[in-house]
Amino acid sequence: SLCFSHPACSPVLQAARGYAKPVTRKRKDIPSHLDDLPPTLLKKEYANLPIMNSVDDVVKRLLSLEMASQKEKMKVKTQQLVEKVRRSPNDNGSFEVQGNFSLFFPVAILTARIRTLEEHLQRHPKDKRNRRCMLMDLDRRRKMLGYLRRVNYSTFENACRQLDIQYSPTQPYARRVTKRWLVKKALCMKVFQEKRKLKAAERLKQRREWRARARAARARQE
Repeated sequence: SLCFSHPACSPVLQAARGYAKPVTRKRKDIPSHLDDLPPTLLKKEYANLPIMNSVDDVVKRLLSLEMASQKEKMKVKTQQLVEKVRRSPNDNGSFEVQGNFSLFFPVAILTARIRTLEEHLQRHPKDKRNRRCMLMDLDRRRKMLGYLRRVNYSTFENACRQLDIQYSPTQPYARRVTKRWLVKKALCMKVFQEKRKLKAAERLKQRREWRARARAARARQE
C-alpha cells in the first residue's frame, strides 16, 4: 500500500519519475551482407590448414565463424568477393583484383568496405566520419571502374555482375549561371587583362635594357 500523504509518494513525483525514465528504442533489424556466411565456415587463418581435418569438433566450433568477430567475418567475405572476380586460381595481378596502381585499393576490398559502412550508417546516421570514408571509397572505386571500362569493357561488365555493382559515371560539373556570377567573371577577366598589360610593359622595358647592354658590349669589343 502506498502512502500518498508522504511527499516522496505523491502522484506528481511518481509521474515525474516515470517521465524521466530513459526511452528504450528498438534497434532496427537491418540485413547484413555477412548474413550469407555459413557459421560452420572456418576463419581465414585456419581454412587451408591440413591439421583442421583431424581436430575435435569443439575446436572447429571455436575456430569457425560462429564465434568470430565482425573483422574476421569481413576477411572471409572479402576473400569470397576476390575469388568471384579472379580470372584464374593463380591470378593475383589483374586490375579488378589488385589494381594497376599502388595507391588504389582492390575493387573487391572496396566493395566489402562500402557495404559495411552503409550498414553502419543505417544504424548510426549521424556518424559523419564514417560517411566521409564511405564517400571517399565510392569515389575511388568509381575511378577504378571507369578506367577498367575504358580499357576492357567485357572484364568491367563481369566484375560489376559478379560483385553486384551498379556503376554510374561521374556527372560533368555544371555551374548555375547567375547575375552575380556573370559580374564576378567580368571583373576577373578585366583584372586579368590589366595584369597582362602591366606585365607586357615590364617585359618590353626589360627587353630594351638587354638590347642596350648587348650594343654596349659590341661597341667595347670593336
